[in-house]
Amino acid sequence: MADRIADGTSDRMADRTTGRPAGRLRTGLSAAVIAAVVLAVLAVPPFAPLDEQAVDLAAKLRPPTWAHPFGTDEVGRDLLLRSVYGLRVSLFVGVAAALAATVIGTAVGAAAGALGGWADRVLMRIVDLFSSVPHLLLGIFVVTMFRPGVWPVVASVVVTHWLSTARIVRAEVLSLRSRPYVDAAVSGGASRWRVTVRHLLPAVLPQAGLAAVLMIPHAIWHESALSFLGLGLPTHQASLGNMVQSARGSLLAGDWWPTLFPGLFIIVPTLAVAGLAGAWRERLNPRRRSELTL
Repeated sequence: MADRIADGTSDRMADRTTGRPAGRLRTGLSAAVIAAVVLAVLAVPPFAPLDEQAVDLAAKLRPPTWAHPFGTDEVGRDLLLRSVYGLRVSLFVGVAAALAATVIGTAVGAAAGALGGWADRVLMRIVDLFSSVPHLLLGIFVVTMFRPGVWPVVASVVVTHWLSTARIVRAEVLSLRSRPYVDAAVSGGASRWRVTVRHLLPAVLPQAGLAAVLMIPHAIWHESALSFLGLGLPTHQASLGNMVQSARGSLLAGDWWPTLFPGLFIIVPTLAVAGLAGAWRERLNPRRRSELTL
């Protein structure tokens, strides 16, 4: 029995010692990918402007070479340059939509948790109403009311992604309302507004920030899906979703590079953001991290 206990203890210690370096490696790789992405989207446009209307039919569908590392598309445009510009658009949509959705969700969740009563019930029924509609269907409804462009896509992501933040913030506020320091502030005569602004909101900002970071990959995929369906950005504008959609015929003909590289530009950055968000989550909740390693 003692040997089994000792073996189990040693196994758990080995898992911890191997898990921590693996976690640091994952975080380091995620940070490196994010740094490379940010450097690319900031440094490439000033030195390599993209002509959206440029067509070179003599160089169409060329496989990857030194001159075109990602090859060319069906009208002879360089896929590496267009992928960088498409990722730039996707990151802008993701960051802008995540920030706006987080602000709205934090405001609604904090108001619902702090006010309670009928205000809480009304606000959460509104959240349930929006949640009852599938995200993609609601996003399609929003973008079809405007001309194709970046801002309608941002608006569609905001409308469909503030709900989870509102629920998270409300739950945190309800938990904080029972804390002794909040009771002391209320007993001291602090108004509900002052308690919310001074004590509740600062305590939920880390969770709201984590929700915003986790929302960026969802927003990128949302934008890519809408563009793939032809409802996001104009078809001539560099967008990862547009590039994947226009490459479907090339893929059926055996030309794999017009689909592979834009797809990797969607998948790899979103996985990197998710990796950094996972490290952030572990720092915010070390108790949960210790439970996972037991």
